[in-house]
Amino acid sequence: MQQAPIFTDDTIVFGLLMLTLGFIFYTESIKTGFWPKFYKIVPGLFMAYMLPAVLTTLGLIAPEWETTSDSGEVAKHSTSLYYVSSRYLLPAALVLMTLSIDLKAVFNLGWKALVMFLTGTVGIVIGGPIAILLISMVSPETVGGVGPDAVWRGLSTLAGSWIGGGANQTAMLEIFEYNQSEYGKMVFVDIVVANIWMAIILIGIGRSKAIDRWLRADNSAIEALKEKVTTFAKSVKRNPSLTDIMIIVAIAFGTVSISHMCANFLAPYFERVVNNIESKTLRNTFTFLDSQFFWMISIATLVAILLSFTKAKNYEGAGASKFGSVFIYILVASIGMKIDLMSIFDNPGLIAVGLVWMSIHAMLLILIAKLIRAPYFFLAVGSQANVGGAASAPIVASAFHPSLATVGVLLAVFGYAIGTIAAIGCTILMKFAAGG
Repeated sequence: MQQAPIFTDDTIVFGLLMLTLGFIFYTESIKTGFWPKFYKIVPGLFMAYMLPAVLTTLGLIAPEWETTSDSGEVAKHSTSLYYVSSRYLLPAALVLMTLSIDLKAVFNLGWKALVMFLTGTVGIVIGGPIAILLISMVSPETVGGVGPDAVWRGLSTLAGSWIGGGANQTAMLEIFEYNQSEYGKMVFVDIVVANIWMAIILIGIGRSKAIDRWLRADNSAIEALKEKVTTFAKSVKRNPSLTDIMIIVAIAFGTVSISHMCANFLAPYFERVVNNIESKTLRNTFTFLDSQFFWMISIATLVAILLSFTKAKNYEGAGASKFGSVFIYILVASIGMKIDLMSIFDNPGLIAVGLVWMSIHAMLLILIAKLIRAPYFFLAVGSQANVGGAASAPIVASAFHPSLATVGVLLAVFGYAIGTIAAIGCTILMKFAAGG
Protein backbone atom coordinates (compact mmCIF):
# COMPACT_ATOMS: atom_id res chain seq x y z
CA MET A 1 0.00 0.00 0.00
CA GLN A 2 1.19 3.51 -0.88
CA GLN A 3 2.24 6.20 1.54
CA ALA A 4 0.00 9.26 1.73
CA PRO A 5 -0.18 11.09 -1.63
CA ILE A 6 0.09 14.84 -1.97
CA PHE A 7 -3.69 15.22 -2.33
CA THR A 8 -5.90 13.15 -0.04
CA ASP A 9 -9.09 15.23 0.01
CA ASP A 10 -11.66 13.67 -2.35
CA THR A 11 -12.97 17.06 -3.42
CA ILE A 12 -9.48 18.05 -4.62
CA VAL A 13 -8.83 14.65 -6.21
CA PHE A 14 -12.17 14.80 -8.02
CA GLY A 15 -11.28 18.26 -9.30
CA LEU A 16 -7.95 16.96 -10.63
CA LEU A 17 -9.72 14.10 -12.41
CA MET A 18 -12.19 16.51 -13.98
CA LEU A 19 -9.36 18.83 -15.08
CA THR A 20 -7.73 15.78 -16.66
CA LEU A 21 -10.92 14.92 -18.54
CA GLY A 22 -11.34 18.55 -19.58
CA PHE A 23 -7.79 18.59 -20.96
CA ILE A 24 -8.45 15.41 -22.95
CA PHE A 25 -11.68 16.67 -24.48
CA TYR A 26 -10.19 20.09 -25.25
CA THR A 27 -7.13 18.66 -26.99
CA GLU A 28 -9.31 16.12 -28.80
CA SER A 29 -11.38 18.98 -30.22
CA ILE A 30 -8.33 20.66 -31.79
CA LYS A 31 -8.40 19.97 -35.53
CA THR A 32 -4.87 20.95 -36.59
CA GLY A 33 -1.30 20.24 -35.51
CA PHE A 34 -0.11 17.50 -33.16
CA TRP A 35 -3.33 16.50 -31.37
CA PRO A 36 -5.35 15.13 -34.34
CA LYS A 37 -2.42 12.83 -35.19
CA PHE A 38 -2.08 11.79 -31.54
CA TYR A 39 -5.76 10.93 -31.05
CA LYS A 40 -5.82 9.06 -34.34
CA ILE A 41 -3.48 6.56 -32.64
CA VAL A 42 -4.50 6.88 -28.98
CA PRO A 43 -8.26 7.02 -28.20
CA GLY A 44 -9.51 9.69 -25.81
CA LEU A 45 -11.10 7.02 -23.61
CA PHE A 46 -7.69 5.40 -23.13
CA MET A 47 -6.24 8.77 -22.12
CA ALA A 48 -9.09 9.23 -19.63
CA TYR A 49 -7.99 5.95 -18.12
CA MET A 50 -4.23 6.42 -18.30
CA LEU A 51 -3.68 10.02 -17.16
CA PRO A 52 -5.20 9.39 -13.70
CA ALA A 53 -2.89 6.35 -13.48
CA VAL A 54 0.04 8.68 -14.16
CA LEU A 55 -1.15 10.99 -11.37
CA THR A 56 -1.24 8.00 -9.01
CA THR A 57 2.21 6.84 -10.14
CA LEU A 58 3.63 10.32 -9.46
CA GLY A 59 2.20 10.24 -5.95
CA LEU A 60 -0.22 13.12 -6.48
CA ILE A 61 -3.28 10.99 -5.75
CA ALA A 62 -3.89 7.41 -4.60
CA PRO A 63 -6.82 4.98 -4.32
CA GLU A 64 -5.66 3.95 -0.83
CA TRP A 65 -2.76 4.76 1.46
CA GLU A 66 -1.35 4.36 4.94
CA THR A 67 -0.37 6.89 7.58
CA THR A 68 1.59 6.33 10.78
CA SER A 69 0.79 8.29 13.92
CA ASP A 70 3.38 9.57 16.41
CA SER A 71 2.62 6.54 18.59
CA GLY A 72 3.44 4.19 15.73
CA GLU A 73 -0.13 3.17 14.93
CA VAL A 74 -0.76 2.53 11.23
CA ALA A 75 -4.05 3.78 9.79
CA LYS A 76 -5.42 2.84 6.39
CA HIS A 77 -7.25 5.38 4.25
CA SER A 78 -8.94 5.23 0.85
CA THR A 79 -10.77 7.46 -1.58
CA SER A 80 -14.51 7.03 -2.02
CA LEU A 81 -14.50 8.27 -5.63
CA TYR A 82 -14.53 4.82 -7.25
CA TYR A 83 -17.31 3.66 -4.92
CA VAL A 84 -19.45 6.69 -5.73
CA SER A 85 -18.74 6.39 -9.46
CA SER A 86 -19.53 2.66 -9.64
CA ARG A 87 -22.55 2.70 -7.30
CA TYR A 88 -24.20 5.96 -8.38
CA LEU A 89 -22.84 7.20 -11.70
CA LEU A 90 -22.54 3.81 -13.43
CA PRO A 91 -26.20 2.79 -12.97
CA ALA A 92 -27.27 6.33 -13.86
CA ALA A 93 -25.21 6.13 -17.05
CA LEU A 94 -26.69 2.74 -17.93
CA VAL A 95 -30.20 4.16 -17.55
CA LEU A 96 -29.52 7.17 -19.77
CA MET A 97 -27.71 5.11 -22.42
CA THR A 98 -30.41 2.45 -22.49
CA LEU A 99 -33.41 4.81 -22.76
CA SER A 100 -33.25 4.85 -26.57
CA ILE A 101 -32.27 1.19 -26.99
CA ASP A 102 -34.08 -0.97 -29.52
CA LEU A 103 -34.19 -4.33 -27.72
CA LYS A 104 -35.13 -6.25 -30.86
CA ALA A 105 -32.11 -4.81 -32.66
CA VAL A 106 -29.88 -5.84 -29.72
CA PHE A 107 -31.08 -9.44 -30.04
CA ASN A 108 -30.49 -9.20 -33.78
CA LEU A 109 -26.77 -8.87 -33.03
CA GLY A 110 -26.93 -12.66 -33.14
CA TRP A 111 -24.98 -15.58 -31.77
CA LYS A 112 -21.50 -14.22 -32.29
CA ALA A 113 -21.72 -11.99 -29.20
CA LEU A 114 -22.46 -15.01 -26.99
CA VAL A 115 -19.80 -17.15 -28.69
CA MET A 116 -17.13 -14.51 -28.07
CA PHE A 117 -18.19 -14.15 -24.44
CA LEU A 118 -17.98 -17.93 -23.91
CA THR A 119 -14.65 -17.98 -25.76
CA GLY A 120 -13.38 -15.42 -23.26
CA THR A 121 -14.57 -17.70 -20.44
CA VAL A 122 -12.82 -20.74 -21.94
CA GLY A 123 -9.67 -18.61 -22.39
CA ILE A 124 -9.62 -17.90 -18.65
CA VAL A 125 -10.38 -21.53 -17.74
CA ILE A 126 -7.52 -23.00 -19.80
CA GLY A 127 -5.23 -19.96 -19.46
CA GLY A 128 -4.66 -20.48 -15.73
CA PRO A 129 -3.26 -24.04 -15.89
CA ILE A 130 -1.22 -23.27 -19.03
CA ALA A 131 0.28 -20.20 -17.34
CA ILE A 132 1.25 -22.33 -14.32
CA LEU A 133 2.91 -24.92 -16.56
CA LEU A 134 4.86 -22.31 -18.52
CA ILE A 135 5.99 -20.28 -15.49
CA SER A 136 6.95 -23.44 -13.59
CA MET A 137 9.55 -24.18 -16.28
CA VAL A 138 11.28 -20.88 -15.52
CA SER A 139 10.46 -20.23 -11.86
CA PRO A 140 8.83 -23.23 -10.12
CA GLU A 141 8.81 -21.47 -6.74
CA THR A 142 6.51 -18.76 -8.15
CA VAL A 143 3.68 -21.27 -8.66
CA GLY A 144 4.58 -23.59 -5.75
CA GLY A 145 3.48 -23.66 -2.13
CA VAL A 146 1.64 -26.28 -0.12
CA GLY A 147 -1.56 -26.41 1.90
CA PRO A 148 -3.37 -23.07 2.31
CA ASP A 149 -0.30 -21.28 0.86
CA ALA A 150 -0.46 -23.15 -2.46
CA VAL A 151 -0.39 -20.57 -5.24
CA TRP A 152 -3.01 -22.44 -7.28
CA ARG A 153 -5.47 -21.82 -4.44
CA GLY A 154 -4.76 -18.09 -4.62
CA LEU A 155 -5.05 -18.08 -8.40
CA SER A 156 -8.52 -19.59 -8.04
CA THR A 157 -9.66 -16.17 -6.81
CA LEU A 158 -8.36 -14.61 -10.04
CA ALA A 159 -10.37 -17.15 -12.03
CA GLY A 160 -13.49 -16.20 -10.07
CA SER A 161 -12.87 -12.49 -10.61
CA TRP A 162 -11.97 -12.78 -14.31
CA ILE A 163 -14.98 -14.90 -15.24
CA GLY A 164 -17.58 -13.43 -12.90
CA GLY A 165 -16.78 -10.68 -10.45
CA GLY A 166 -16.09 -9.79 -6.85
CA ALA A 167 -18.74 -12.14 -5.42
CA ASN A 168 -17.35 -15.08 -7.40
CA GLN A 169 -13.82 -14.15 -6.33
CA THR A 170 -14.83 -14.25 -2.66
CA ALA A 171 -16.58 -17.58 -3.22
CA MET A 172 -13.37 -19.09 -4.59
CA LEU A 173 -11.44 -17.82 -1.58
CA GLU A 174 -13.89 -19.68 0.66
CA ILE A 175 -14.10 -22.86 -1.43
CA PHE A 176 -10.35 -23.43 -1.78
CA GLU A 177 -9.39 -21.92 1.59
CA TYR A 178 -6.39 -19.88 0.45
CA ASN A 179 -4.31 -18.26 3.17
CA GLN A 180 -6.12 -14.95 3.63
CA SER A 181 -2.98 -13.18 4.83
CA GLU A 182 -1.59 -13.76 1.31
CA TYR A 183 -4.82 -12.83 -0.46
CA GLY A 184 -3.70 -9.22 -0.98
CA LYS A 185 -1.08 -10.42 -3.49
CA MET A 186 -3.80 -11.95 -5.65
CA VAL A 187 -5.95 -8.83 -5.46
CA PHE A 188 -2.88 -6.87 -6.54
CA VAL A 189 -2.30 -9.15 -9.56
CA ASP A 190 -6.00 -8.91 -10.42
CA ILE A 191 -5.91 -5.11 -10.46
CA VAL A 192 -2.63 -4.77 -12.39
CA VAL A 193 -3.20 -7.41 -15.08
CA ALA A 194 -6.89 -6.66 -15.62
CA ASN A 195 -6.11 -2.94 -15.97
CA ILE A 196 -3.26 -3.55 -18.42
CA TRP A 197 -5.59 -5.69 -20.54
CA MET A 198 -8.34 -3.07 -20.40
CA ALA A 199 -5.83 -0.44 -21.56
CA ILE A 200 -4.93 -2.61 -24.56
CA ILE A 201 -8.61 -3.08 -25.42
CA LEU A 202 -9.21 0.67 -25.24
CA ILE A 203 -6.29 1.30 -27.60
CA GLY A 204 -7.80 -1.26 -29.97
CA ILE A 205 -11.09 0.64 -30.04
CA GLY A 206 -9.31 3.50 -31.80
CA ARG A 207 -8.28 1.06 -34.54
CA SER A 208 -11.43 -1.06 -34.57
CA LYS A 209 -12.16 -0.47 -38.25
CA ALA A 210 -8.70 -1.70 -39.28
CA ILE A 211 -9.02 -4.67 -36.92
CA ASP A 212 -12.44 -5.53 -38.38
CA ARG A 213 -10.96 -5.48 -41.87
CA TRP A 214 -8.22 -7.86 -40.75
CA LEU A 215 -10.79 -10.13 -39.09
CA ARG A 216 -12.93 -9.85 -42.24
CA ALA A 217 -15.76 -9.22 -39.80
CA ASP A 218 -19.39 -8.70 -40.63
CA ASN A 219 -20.49 -5.86 -38.36
CA SER A 220 -23.64 -5.01 -40.30
CA ALA A 221 -25.91 -5.83 -37.33
CA ILE A 222 -23.91 -3.48 -35.08
CA GLU A 223 -23.97 -0.70 -37.68
CA ALA A 224 -27.71 -1.23 -38.18
CA LEU A 225 -28.31 -0.83 -34.44
CA LYS A 226 -26.13 2.28 -34.26
CA GLU A 227 -27.85 3.74 -37.31
CA LYS A 228 -31.30 3.02 -35.90
CA VAL A 229 -30.52 4.71 -32.59
CA THR A 230 -28.78 7.66 -34.32
CA THR A 231 -31.74 8.16 -36.68
CA PHE A 232 -34.17 8.09 -33.76
CA ALA A 233 -32.03 10.58 -31.79
CA LYS A 234 -32.04 12.96 -34.77
CA SER A 235 -35.81 12.65 -35.13
CA VAL A 236 -36.40 13.79 -31.53
CA LYS A 237 -33.42 16.15 -31.24
CA ARG A 238 -34.11 19.46 -29.57
CA ASN A 239 -32.39 22.16 -27.56
CA PRO A 240 -32.66 20.86 -24.00
CA SER A 241 -34.52 23.16 -21.64
CA LEU A 242 -33.88 23.28 -17.91
CA THR A 243 -37.01 21.14 -17.51
CA ASP A 244 -35.59 18.53 -19.89
CA ILE A 245 -32.31 18.40 -17.98
CA MET A 246 -34.03 18.11 -14.60
CA ILE A 247 -36.28 15.31 -15.85
CA ILE A 248 -33.26 13.47 -17.31
CA VAL A 249 -31.49 13.74 -13.95
CA ALA A 250 -34.69 12.63 -12.18
CA ILE A 251 -35.04 9.57 -14.43
CA ALA A 252 -31.38 8.63 -13.96
CA PHE A 253 -31.01 9.03 -10.21
CA GLY A 254 -34.61 8.08 -9.44
CA THR A 255 -33.84 4.73 -11.07
CA VAL A 256 -30.54 4.53 -9.16
CA SER A 257 -32.54 5.05 -5.97
CA ILE A 258 -35.02 2.31 -6.89
CA SER A 259 -32.22 -0.10 -7.84
CA HIS A 260 -30.40 0.49 -4.54
CA MET A 261 -33.61 0.12 -2.55
CA CYS A 262 -34.45 -3.19 -4.25
CA ALA A 263 -30.84 -4.39 -3.96
CA ASN A 264 -30.85 -3.63 -0.24
CA PHE A 265 -33.83 -5.97 0.10
CA LEU A 266 -32.94 -8.68 -2.43
CA ALA A 267 -29.26 -9.17 -1.51
CA PRO A 268 -29.92 -10.06 2.18
CA TYR A 269 -32.93 -12.19 1.18
CA PHE A 270 -30.92 -14.27 -1.28
CA GLU A 271 -28.03 -14.41 1.16
CA ARG A 272 -30.32 -16.27 3.56
CA VAL A 273 -31.62 -18.50 0.78
CA VAL A 274 -28.13 -19.33 -0.47
CA ASN A 275 -26.78 -19.95 3.04
CA ASN A 276 -29.52 -22.55 3.58
CA ILE A 277 -28.32 -24.62 0.61
CA GLU A 278 -26.68 -27.75 2.02
CA SER A 279 -24.18 -28.40 -0.77
CA LYS A 280 -21.12 -26.17 -0.31
CA THR A 281 -20.33 -26.22 -4.04
CA LEU A 282 -23.91 -25.34 -4.99
CA ARG A 283 -24.02 -22.70 -2.26
CA ASN A 284 -20.93 -20.97 -3.61
CA THR A 285 -22.18 -21.25 -7.19
CA PHE A 286 -25.06 -18.92 -6.37
CA THR A 287 -23.15 -16.60 -4.05
CA PHE A 288 -23.38 -13.79 -6.63
CA LEU A 289 -27.09 -13.55 -5.76
CA ASP A 290 -26.23 -11.99 -2.40
CA SER A 291 -24.22 -9.22 -4.06
CA GLN A 292 -25.84 -5.80 -3.82
CA PHE A 293 -23.80 -4.62 -6.82
CA PHE A 294 -25.23 -7.46 -8.97
CA TRP A 295 -28.82 -6.56 -8.11
CA MET A 296 -28.21 -2.84 -8.39
CA ILE A 297 -26.84 -3.11 -11.94
CA SER A 298 -29.44 -5.68 -13.03
CA ILE A 299 -32.41 -3.69 -11.72
CA ALA A 300 -31.16 -0.36 -13.12
CA THR A 301 -30.76 -1.99 -16.55
CA LEU A 302 -34.17 -3.69 -16.35
CA VAL A 303 -35.93 -0.42 -15.41
CA ALA A 304 -34.11 1.38 -18.25
CA ILE A 305 -35.21 -1.28 -20.75
CA LEU A 306 -38.81 -0.90 -19.56
CA LEU A 307 -38.54 2.90 -19.90
CA SER A 308 -37.31 2.43 -23.49
CA PHE A 309 -40.86 1.30 -24.36
CA THR A 310 -42.31 4.57 -23.06
CA LYS A 311 -42.13 8.23 -24.06
CA ALA A 312 -39.13 8.56 -21.75
CA LYS A 313 -37.00 7.39 -24.67
CA ASN A 314 -37.65 10.75 -26.37
CA TYR A 315 -35.31 12.39 -23.86
CA GLU A 316 -32.49 10.99 -26.00
CA GLY A 317 -33.25 13.98 -28.19
CA ALA A 318 -32.42 16.27 -25.25
CA GLY A 319 -29.05 14.58 -24.76
CA ALA A 320 -29.75 11.76 -22.29
CA SER A 321 -26.92 9.55 -23.58
CA LYS A 322 -24.50 12.51 -23.50
CA PHE A 323 -25.11 12.89 -19.77
CA GLY A 324 -24.59 9.15 -19.48
CA SER A 325 -21.27 9.46 -21.31
CA VAL A 326 -20.14 12.14 -18.83
CA PHE A 327 -20.78 9.70 -15.97
CA ILE A 328 -18.94 6.92 -17.81
CA TYR A 329 -15.85 9.08 -18.32
CA ILE A 330 -15.81 9.97 -14.62
CA LEU A 331 -16.00 6.24 -13.82
CA VAL A 332 -13.14 5.51 -16.24
CA ALA A 333 -10.99 8.17 -14.56
CA SER A 334 -11.74 6.74 -11.11
CA ILE A 335 -10.77 3.26 -12.35
CA GLY A 336 -7.57 4.64 -13.86
CA MET A 337 -6.47 6.17 -10.58
CA LYS A 338 -6.53 2.69 -8.98
CA ILE A 339 -3.35 1.61 -10.76
CA ASP A 340 0.20 2.64 -9.95
CA LEU A 341 2.19 1.98 -13.12
CA MET A 342 5.35 1.23 -11.10
CA SER A 343 3.55 -1.48 -9.13
CA ILE A 344 3.90 -3.75 -12.17
CA PHE A 345 7.48 -4.38 -11.02
CA ASP A 346 6.66 -5.07 -7.35
CA ASN A 347 5.86 -8.78 -7.69
CA PRO A 348 7.17 -9.80 -11.10
CA GLY A 349 6.63 -13.55 -10.64
CA LEU A 350 2.89 -13.45 -9.99
CA ILE A 351 2.44 -10.59 -12.47
CA ALA A 352 4.11 -12.81 -15.10
CA VAL A 353 1.63 -15.59 -14.33
CA GLY A 354 -1.24 -13.15 -14.76
CA LEU A 355 0.14 -11.70 -17.99
CA VAL A 356 0.69 -15.15 -19.54
CA TRP A 357 -2.80 -16.14 -18.42
CA MET A 358 -4.36 -13.04 -19.96
CA SER A 359 -2.33 -13.51 -23.17
CA ILE A 360 -3.84 -16.98 -23.65
CA HIS A 361 -7.30 -15.51 -23.09
CA ALA A 362 -6.54 -12.83 -25.71
CA MET A 363 -5.05 -15.22 -28.27
CA LEU A 364 -8.04 -17.56 -28.08
CA LEU A 365 -10.41 -14.63 -28.55
CA ILE A 366 -8.47 -13.42 -31.60
CA LEU A 367 -8.40 -16.95 -33.08
CA ILE A 368 -12.14 -17.52 -32.70
CA ALA A 369 -12.96 -13.99 -33.89
CA LYS A 370 -10.91 -14.66 -37.01
CA LEU A 371 -12.59 -18.03 -37.59
CA ILE A 372 -16.18 -16.80 -37.22
CA ARG A 373 -15.47 -13.29 -38.55
CA ALA A 374 -16.70 -11.63 -35.37
CA PRO A 375 -16.28 -7.83 -35.12
CA TYR A 376 -13.78 -6.37 -32.66
CA PHE A 377 -16.76 -5.07 -30.70
CA PHE A 378 -17.74 -8.64 -29.76
CA LEU A 379 -14.14 -9.51 -28.91
CA ALA A 380 -13.65 -6.46 -26.68
CA VAL A 381 -17.01 -6.62 -24.91
CA GLY A 382 -16.94 -10.43 -24.61
CA SER A 383 -13.56 -10.19 -22.92
CA GLN A 384 -14.47 -7.36 -20.57
CA ALA A 385 -17.76 -9.01 -19.62
CA ASN A 386 -15.52 -11.76 -18.23
CA VAL A 387 -12.46 -9.93 -16.94
CA GLY A 388 -13.94 -6.57 -15.98
CA GLY A 389 -17.55 -7.49 -15.22
CA ALA A 390 -20.42 -5.05 -15.01
CA ALA A 391 -18.15 -2.16 -14.01
CA SER A 392 -16.10 -2.06 -17.22
CA ALA A 393 -18.00 -4.04 -19.90
CA PRO A 394 -20.50 -1.17 -20.41
CA ILE A 395 -17.59 1.28 -20.61
CA VAL A 396 -16.00 -0.66 -23.45
CA ALA A 397 -19.34 -1.22 -25.20
CA SER A 398 -20.36 2.44 -24.97
CA ALA A 399 -17.01 3.49 -26.45
CA PHE A 400 -18.27 2.02 -29.74
CA HIS A 401 -21.67 3.71 -29.31
CA PRO A 402 -23.69 4.72 -26.22
CA SER A 403 -26.59 2.52 -27.31
CA LEU A 404 -24.39 -0.58 -27.03
CA ALA A 405 -23.75 -0.24 -23.28
CA THR A 406 -26.66 -2.59 -22.57
CA VAL A 407 -24.92 -5.40 -24.47
CA GLY A 408 -21.98 -5.17 -22.08
CA VAL A 409 -24.27 -5.32 -19.03
CA LEU A 410 -26.25 -8.32 -20.28
CA LEU A 411 -23.08 -10.32 -20.96
CA ALA A 412 -21.52 -9.30 -17.65
CA VAL A 413 -24.60 -10.46 -15.72
CA PHE A 414 -24.32 -13.79 -17.53
CA GLY A 415 -20.70 -13.89 -16.35
CA TYR A 416 -21.81 -13.57 -12.73
CA ALA A 417 -24.12 -16.55 -13.23
CA ILE A 418 -21.48 -18.95 -14.59
CA GLY A 419 -18.46 -17.43 -12.83
CA THR A 420 -18.11 -19.76 -9.86
CA ILE A 421 -18.73 -23.05 -11.73
CA ALA A 422 -16.27 -22.11 -14.51
CA ALA A 423 -13.70 -20.92 -11.94
CA ILE A 424 -13.96 -24.22 -10.04
CA GLY A 425 -13.19 -26.08 -13.28
CA CYS A 426 -10.25 -23.78 -13.93
CA THR A 427 -8.92 -24.30 -10.37
CA ILE A 428 -9.08 -28.08 -10.66
CA LEU A 429 -6.97 -27.84 -13.82
CA MET A 430 -4.54 -25.46 -12.10
CA LYS A 431 -4.18 -27.88 -9.20
CA PHE A 432 -3.17 -30.66 -11.60
CA ALA A 433 -0.81 -28.29 -13.46
CA ALA A 434 0.87 -27.36 -10.17
CA GLY A 435 1.18 -31.01 -9.19
CA GLY A 436 -1.15 -30.47 -6.22
